[in-house]
Amino acid sequence: MLVLRSLAFNTLYYTNLIVCMIVALPTLAMPRSVFRDVAKVWARSSLWLLRVVAGTRVSWRGLQNVPPGGLLVASKHQSLWETFALLTILDDPAYVLKRELMWIPFFGWYAWKARSVPVNRKGRSAALADLAIKAEQAIASGRQVILFPEGTRRAPGAEPAYKWGIVHLYDRLNVPVLPIALNSGVYWPRRKFLRRPGTIVVEVLPPIPPGKPKEAFFAELQEAIETASNRLLAEGRGALVREGMPQPADERPGAPLDGRHQG
Repeated sequence: MLVLRSLAFNTLYYTNLIVCMIVALPTLAMPRSVFRDVAKVWARSSLWLLRVVAGTRVSWRGLQNVPPGGLLVASKHQSLWETFALLTILDDPAYVLKRELMWIPFFGWYAWKARSVPVNRKGRSAALADLAIKAEQAIASGRQVILFPEGTRRAPGAEPAYKWGIVHLYDRLNVPVLPIALNSGVYWPRRKFLRRPGTIVVEVLPPIPPGKPKEAFFAELQEAIETASNRLLAEGRGALVREGMPQPADERPGAPLDGRHQG
């Protein structure tokens, strides 16, 4: 049953994606707000399909912690899921993404229309400076700049690998940072076909105000996200055990944090 429901969901998810991309083509010539609305419809419909077909719900906690206006959003990244789900809780988000993604037909066009914030990962200090300028412009217009501080998806329970880029932006932009913890990787594992039934939990944590020393901010951000994410991970794994749902070997409690968790 799990395999069949996962197959049905994945088929419908990517069909829905293709349909929405076709529907969104005219918005390339329209105001960005129109495209943003279409993108949010796609995100909400994807969550609906996940709930109805795969039996995977979402519980949003701490939404009262989302302040109005422009800010930085630092989210745990375990799955493809949060790359679209966060669209539904933020007013006007702008994702930080790899510059190479902007070159992909259709996806790149829409990323450009959404005024995403591309970054050249090989550019080092020059890339960070350019990222800060673009993020500052987005925040000045009241947008929420979303980035994943570890840079890529990490398996649930993997050792944290936070990058210094978030510290550079925090110091340069002088705006609050909103930490987000989650356990999406338990139900939508990276690089895997299965979509497990249950409830993905996302916890929006209190924002970290600007002005703190770099090292203190870096430690506080990592501690906040990791502590909450580990708690949610234990909650999700416990729910799977109670439902008799199997977990892949590298996602079980106590699994070794070896090279399989990298990247």
